[in-house]
Formats: sequence, structure tokens, C-alpha cells
Amino acid sequence: MEVLLDRVKNTRKVLREHIIETILNEFDEECMNLARDQRTVKYTQMMESPFRFFRGSAYLFYFDMMKVPFSFHTAEDKPTWIQGDLHMENFGAFQNENGEIVYDVNDFDEGYIGSYLFDVLRMSVSIALYCEEQSLSGQEQRERIAHYLEAYYKQLKRFKNGKDNPFTLAFTADNTKGPVRKVLKKLAKRQRNHLLNDITQINEENKRVFAWSDEIQKVSEAEFKTFESLTEAYLQSVDANNKQDQSYYVIKDIARKYGTGTASIGLNRYYILIEGGKEANGVDDLVLEVKEVRSPVPAYFLPYREQFWTKYEHQGERVVATQKAMHHLEDPHLGYLTIDDRHFYVRERSPYKKKVKADQLVTLKDFDATLEIMGKITAKIHARADVDFESELFSHHSEEEILNAIGDDFETFCAQIIFASITYKEQVKSDYELFCQWVQEGFNRK
Repeated sequence: MEVLLDRVKNTRKVLREHIIETILNEFDEECMNLARDQRTVKYTQMMESPFRFFRGSAYLFYFDMMKVPFSFHTAEDKPTWIQGDLHMENFGAFQNENGEIVYDVNDFDEGYIGSYLFDVLRMSVSIALYCEEQSLSGQEQRERIAHYLEAYYKQLKRFKNGKDNPFTLAFTADNTKGPVRKVLKKLAKRQRNHLLNDITQINEENKRVFAWSDEIQKVSEAEFKTFESLTEAYLQSVDANNKQDQSYYVIKDIARKYGTGTASIGLNRYYILIEGGKEANGVDDLVLEVKEVRSPVPAYFLPYREQFWTKYEHQGERVVATQKAMHHLEDPHLGYLTIDDRHFYVRERSPYKKKVKADQLVTLKDFDATLEIMGKITAKIHARADVDFESELFSHHSEEEILNAIGDDFETFCAQIIFASITYKEQVKSDYELFCQWVQEGFNRK
């Protein structure tokens, strides 16, 4: 009997190990074309914790979730423009077009069209994992997810009832509280040249250039010339009302940026120092981030949208469009370009970029204040990106379709999402153990 039981347990484990290994090999090796050393770096980061593993394996999440028959999906012909990789670390502060320091979603690489529920579920699982790392109990995790979901639901209703406008609502120090408000107020005191002081220097010729480090490294002369030759192509992708005089975009220095996020390993990223204005010592210089992007992970699993792919064939343009759809006042430097058949998007590297860190979430009240804002922001990005923004792809208002899908019984909706999220959190923890074992005993020995 004991032998048979061991066989049952081991078979289940072997099957899941096979799924994990197959998916990692398919996406990281075949789709992303990551070299072995790049996979090693990525997997080393993912081995830090179950939450870090979850962040780096979005494809496993979608593979699993597509097999679960949830009750609250919107109709297939009434999709939402989703962020695609929503989790606790993809919210942060930055400066908008009007110079306001705002708190919002700050990553759009996986933006796609599909059911809103995938954003809500991925975020809820991340809340459970994040809270568990902070030693919150299972009941406390469930309560935090409920707080997020309630904020999301109530904000959608406010949009539908006309009490708030998703096209003008922004989260600043004036309408936030808790750790988010503290971050925003602290950033308001930060000098505009904070980033320049951190990653650039004035050289012996009295010119501002990048300061080389492990993360900021010099590009080749050929790469430098390539970027100079692409300036016009980039400018053609920038909105006409955002364009400045040609002298504004003069390139002063270029660096390759290392130390990217877990999911971005293997994608090229550059910093470009441009003239900006003409103040002494270049204190008004700007740093543009040029980041490579590929097909979004959700696209491999969600229904194929030919109209979407036709309109956003260039993946950099897709990311830029996602940000414009979800932000009230987007970065005026948004654009895209192509280098050696690889797609890139361009944005300003904000000197006001900052997140709420785990050590700032001291009490349950801190968690709830932060999650309430995150819930409202999730509702805002979903409600903005619909027929009012993109009439070619949408014929409906997303907030109305989402509320119709949830129905009148919010408590049942909330209970199902919490149950699914806590259950999947345990799956992630189990997968994490199998993943670590596979890396140490399988991948590293090849």
C-alpha cells in the first residue's frame, strides 16, 4: 500500500515538473531566445522567493488559468484592454505630462486585449504571495485581497454612475493616504536633476555624460551611430502635439542598461542622454529609456484578436498605445523604433520613479491603504481603455461590461477570486520548490 501511495505522489510530482520544464524551455529558449547564461541569471533571480518566481513565470500563470472555468469572465466579444502582468511591484510613482507626481501602473510590456479577470486574478495571487512574505496569516491574506477587490468594484461603479471620470482621475498626494501618500510627498521635494546626479557626471570637457558602472555601460561606436540615424524615425512616432524642436533631441551620450527586471532579462535596454533644454551644465538634460519588447505573454493563451494584431503589428507601438490608453497624461516622449528587426519603445526615465517598498507596509492599515489605491487604479486603467479611447477595437464601455459580468452578487465574486487566489498561491509555492530542484539538479547540470 505504501509503495502504491508513493507511486501516486511521485507521478503527480513528475507530471508537474514536466509541465514546468516544458513551459520554461518553450518560452525562455524558443520564444525569447535566451542564451544559457541569460537563463541562468533569470532563474537565479526567480529562486529568491515564490513571489519572485511568480513574477518571472507569467506564462505558467496563463497556462494554468486558461484551464479554470471562472464564472465572471466578460463575453469574448466584449474584452478589456488589460495590463497583462499585474502584480504588487508594477505600481509606482512618476511625473506626468503636467509635472504632477502621480501613483499609477508603470509597466505596459504585456498589454493585450482579453478578459479583465486575468488582471484581477494575477494581482490577487500576487497580494497573497507578497503578504505571505511579510508573515501575514492566511486569513489576513484573504482580507487584503478582499480589500483590493472591493476598492476595484466600488471604483468601477463610480465610473459607471458618473461620479468619477477615468479620463481625468489621477492619484496624487492630495487624494491618497498611507504609504503611497508618504512616497508622493517625499518625491515632491526631490530635485529634477536627481537622476542626472545619480547616473551622469560632468567630464573634463565640461559636458554631461553617463557615469559608467556595472549597470550603466558604454555602447560601441556602431551602436551610437545607429541610434543617431534613428532619431528621425523615433520622432515620427511621437505625438505631433508633444514634439519639440529638433535641437531638443540631440544625443549627448548613450549607455546600455543592465540589471533589468526578472521578466525582462534577455531584452536589450538602453539609456540615451538628450539635450532637453539649454541650461548651464545640462541640468535640464533628459534620459530616455529605449527598451526592447516582444509579443505579450497573454497573447499566447487568450483568444486571437486579428484586428488588434493588424493595428499594433509593431510591438513597441503596442506598448506605447497601452500606456496612452491607461494613463490620463502620458509621457510626452513616448515613441517606438526598430533596430535590426527588433522592436523597441521609448519613454523618459523619470527622475521621480519610486515604489512603495515592503518595509513601508508595517501594519495592516498600511497594506489596506495601499491596496485600496491599487484597486482604484486597476479600475481606472480598465475603464479608460475602451470605446472612448479606441473605437476601432471597442464598441463598449469596459466598466459596464465588467460590472455586468460580476453581477449583483459581489460577495460571491469576491469569494471565488479569493478562493482561487489562495489556492493558486499554494500551487505557486509548490511549483517554486519543483522549479528550484529542477534548476539545481537538471538545468544547471546540462
